[in-house]
Amino acid sequence: MTPAEVDEFLAEQRTCRVATTGPDGPHATPLWYAWHGGALWLTSVVRSQRWADLQRDPRIAVVVDAGTDYGELRGVELRGSVEVVGEVPRTGELVPELEGPEQLFADRYTGGTFGHDGRHAWLRLVPDKITSWDFRKI
Repeated sequence: MTPAEVDEFLAEQRTCRVATTGPDGPHATPLWYAWHGGALWLTSVVRSQRWADLQRDPRIAVVVDAGTDYGELRGVELRGSVEVVGEVPRTGELVPELEGPEQLFADRYTGGTFGHDGRHAWLRLVPDKITSWDFRKI
Protein backbone atom coordinates (compact mmCIF):
# COMPACT_ATOMS: atom_id res chain seq x y z
CA MET A 1 0.00 0.00 0.00
CA THR A 2 1.08 3.56 -0.54
CA PRO A 3 1.42 5.80 2.54
CA ALA A 4 -1.93 7.43 1.66
CA GLU A 5 -3.57 3.99 1.37
CA VAL A 6 -2.11 2.97 4.74
CA ASP A 7 -3.56 6.13 6.35
CA GLU A 8 -6.97 5.51 4.78
CA PHE A 9 -6.97 1.83 5.75
CA LEU A 10 -5.99 2.53 9.38
CA ALA A 11 -8.62 5.27 9.60
CA GLU A 12 -11.42 2.96 8.41
CA GLN A 13 -10.69 -0.27 10.33
CA ARG A 14 -11.90 -0.69 13.92
CA THR A 15 -9.86 -3.40 15.62
CA CYS A 16 -6.16 -4.09 15.90
CA ARG A 17 -4.24 -7.02 17.35
CA VAL A 18 -1.53 -6.03 19.79
CA ALA A 19 1.45 -8.28 20.56
CA THR A 20 3.63 -7.71 23.60
CA THR A 21 6.35 -9.77 25.21
CA GLY A 22 5.98 -10.91 28.80
CA PRO A 23 8.05 -13.06 31.11
CA ASP A 24 6.24 -16.16 29.80
CA GLY A 25 6.54 -15.20 26.12
CA PRO A 26 4.26 -13.45 23.61
CA HIS A 27 0.86 -12.08 24.53
CA ALA A 28 -1.65 -10.99 21.85
CA THR A 29 -4.92 -9.11 22.40
CA PRO A 30 -7.46 -7.26 20.24
CA LEU A 31 -8.03 -3.58 20.95
CA TRP A 32 -9.82 -0.59 19.55
CA TYR A 33 -7.49 2.17 18.44
CA ALA A 34 -7.19 5.62 16.90
CA TRP A 35 -4.85 6.48 14.02
CA HIS A 36 -4.02 10.14 14.50
CA GLY A 37 -1.06 12.30 13.50
CA GLY A 38 1.02 9.41 12.18
CA ALA A 39 0.68 7.50 15.44
CA LEU A 40 -1.41 4.59 16.64
CA TRP A 41 -3.15 5.49 19.90
CA LEU A 42 -4.20 2.67 22.22
CA THR A 43 -6.11 2.91 25.46
CA SER A 44 -5.33 0.05 27.82
CA VAL A 45 -6.48 -1.10 31.22
CA VAL A 46 -3.55 -0.35 33.49
CA ARG A 47 -4.11 -3.49 35.54
CA SER A 48 -3.69 -5.86 32.59
CA GLN A 49 -1.05 -8.26 31.32
CA ARG A 50 -0.56 -6.02 28.28
CA TRP A 51 0.17 -2.96 30.46
CA ALA A 52 2.57 -4.91 32.69
CA ASP A 53 4.37 -6.27 29.64
CA LEU A 54 4.76 -2.81 28.11
CA GLN A 55 6.07 -1.29 31.33
CA ARG A 56 8.86 -3.91 31.32
CA ASP A 57 9.47 -3.75 27.56
CA PRO A 58 7.78 -1.02 25.50
CA ARG A 59 8.37 -2.78 22.17
CA ILE A 60 5.16 -3.73 20.42
CA ALA A 61 3.85 -5.17 17.17
CA VAL A 62 0.34 -4.32 16.00
CA VAL A 63 -1.58 -5.80 13.07
CA VAL A 64 -4.71 -4.37 11.47
CA ASP A 65 -6.13 -6.56 8.71
CA ALA A 66 -9.25 -7.08 6.63
CA GLY A 67 -10.69 -9.44 4.04
CA THR A 68 -12.10 -12.94 3.89
CA ASP A 69 -11.18 -14.42 0.54
CA TYR A 70 -7.54 -14.62 -0.57
CA GLY A 71 -7.97 -11.90 -3.19
CA GLU A 72 -9.42 -9.48 -0.60
CA LEU A 73 -6.72 -9.78 2.08
CA ARG A 74 -4.99 -6.57 3.08
CA GLY A 75 -3.43 -5.21 6.20
CA VAL A 76 -0.80 -3.22 8.01
CA GLU A 77 1.76 -4.23 10.61
CA LEU A 78 3.26 -1.50 12.80
CA ARG A 79 6.34 -2.03 14.98
CA GLY A 80 8.08 0.16 17.49
CA SER A 81 7.99 1.21 21.13
CA VAL A 82 5.05 2.76 22.92
CA GLU A 83 5.12 5.68 25.28
CA VAL A 84 2.56 6.60 27.92
CA VAL A 85 0.73 9.90 27.32
CA GLY A 86 -1.26 11.51 30.11
CA GLU A 87 -1.93 10.41 33.64
CA VAL A 88 -2.04 6.75 34.72
CA PRO A 89 -4.83 5.88 35.03
CA ARG A 90 -6.55 8.53 32.93
CA THR A 91 -9.03 10.61 34.92
CA GLY A 92 -9.56 13.57 32.58
CA GLU A 93 -6.70 15.95 33.37
CA LEU A 94 -6.21 18.40 30.49
CA VAL A 95 -3.62 16.89 28.14
CA PRO A 96 -3.65 18.82 24.82
CA GLU A 97 -2.01 16.05 22.79
CA LEU A 98 -4.82 13.66 23.79
CA GLU A 99 -7.64 15.91 22.56
CA GLY A 100 -7.47 14.63 18.97
CA PRO A 101 -7.07 10.91 19.73
CA GLU A 102 -9.76 10.95 22.43
CA GLN A 103 -12.29 12.70 20.20
CA LEU A 104 -11.50 10.39 17.28
CA PHE A 105 -11.86 7.36 19.57
CA ALA A 106 -15.14 8.72 20.96
CA ASP A 107 -16.53 9.40 17.49
CA ARG A 108 -15.65 5.89 16.29
CA TYR A 109 -16.65 3.81 19.29
CA THR A 110 -18.72 5.60 21.93
CA GLY A 111 -21.15 7.91 20.19
CA GLY A 112 -18.99 11.03 20.38
CA THR A 113 -18.35 11.16 24.12
CA PHE A 114 -15.16 9.91 25.71
CA GLY A 115 -15.40 8.78 29.33
CA HIS A 116 -12.48 8.67 31.73
CA ASP A 117 -13.06 5.66 33.94
CA GLY A 118 -9.91 5.75 36.07
CA ARG A 119 -8.94 2.29 34.80
CA HIS A 120 -7.39 3.03 31.38
CA ALA A 121 -4.41 5.05 30.16
CA TRP A 122 -3.15 6.06 26.72
CA LEU A 123 -0.24 4.57 24.82
CA ARG A 124 1.19 6.14 21.66
CA LEU A 125 3.04 4.14 19.03
CA VAL A 126 4.96 6.16 16.49
CA PRO A 127 5.98 3.22 14.28
CA ASP A 128 9.63 2.55 13.51
CA LYS A 129 8.52 0.17 10.78
CA ILE A 130 5.30 -0.18 8.78
CA THR A 131 4.68 -3.19 6.55
CA SER A 132 1.54 -3.43 4.44
CA TRP A 133 -0.06 -5.81 1.95
CA ASP A 134 -3.04 -5.67 -0.38
CA PHE A 135 -3.83 -8.88 -2.25
CA ARG A 136 -6.49 -7.02 -4.24
CA LYS A 137 -3.59 -5.63 -6.28
CA ILE A 138 -2.28 -9.05 -7.31
